[in-house]
Amino acid sequence: MKKINLLFKTIFVLTVLTLISCEEEEYTLGAITAPSNVTLTAEIVGATADAPYGDGSGTVHFTVTGSGAITYKMSYNGEEKLIPTGKKTYNFSNIGTNDYTVSAIAVGPGGTSTVVAKTVTVLATYSPPAALVKALTTGSWRIHKDVGGHMGVGANDMTEPIWWSAGANEKAATGMYDDRYTFSADGTFTFDAGADNSILVKSVPADRDFGGLRDQTPSSCCSEIDNYPLTKADIDKVTGKWYISAPGGVETINLSGLGFMGMYVGSHTFTILDRSKSDELHLKNYFSDENNAWWWKITNKE
Repeated sequence: MKKINLLFKTIFVLTVLTLISCEEEEYTLGAITAPSNVTLTAEIVGATADAPYGDGSGTVHFTVTGSGAITYKMSYNGEEKLIPTGKKTYNFSNIGTNDYTVSAIAVGPGGTSTVVAKTVTVLATYSPPAALVKALTTGSWRIHKDVGGHMGVGANDMTEPIWWSAGANEKAATGMYDDRYTFSADGTFTFDAGADNSILVKSVPADRDFGGLRDQTPSSCCSEIDNYPLTKADIDKVTGKWYISAPGGVETINLSGLGFMGMYVGSHTFTILDRSKSDELHLKNYFSDENNAWWWKITNKE
């Protein structure tokens, strides 16, 4: 009898413990609040008391900050870009003194957001040399794969890619060499990914800007993805507008949307280093995710 009672007591205790353990824990979420104290500031390059609209370069540095923000976006002229750092530079090119409105979005938890906008009045006086425009709008351009140094990398402040420089045809297996870039006289930039419909990318900006790695594995050494496949929607984003500006007196090719040349690193402005030949340009752009710079040689010779 004692054994039976002990058995019943044991079963009872186990049942109670089971019921207690099966009770659902209740979780409560804190208040989801949109970012606050969001401000957008603008620094017009060359602006002084005597020249409030800048030095004529049309360059403006924007900075957005806010409390409780996870990341930021900026939008101008219908183009929205993710800006995790909250800092972005726009080069405005309409000749004369004009007003431009830039919007910033502070993104908070749970998809909340706060939008602010700022209008700046900027002077742009730069008009690109006719010889440069003629060269750019002649034929289609490509990476000059047949010469050494057509691709290279170094620190931002270097004048040459001393960390690494590609030999002739060294990157033939990447999907980059058959890409073509066309600068039309009406300001249209056309990107053609070639017969393989693929490009060379860095994994971080590709994931961020093209929406994923698409089952591709980045290289272990450099986080590069060879032959990254593009969709029709991607091509539409890469094709857009182009114009030349000269911030600080440095001639620069600007591409709208996701426009790029060479390897995609999320940069859409290319400093012109050398244009002494009408059929070859030496360019430099910057990869902010790795805080370095890339050098390119492009040609319109087939």
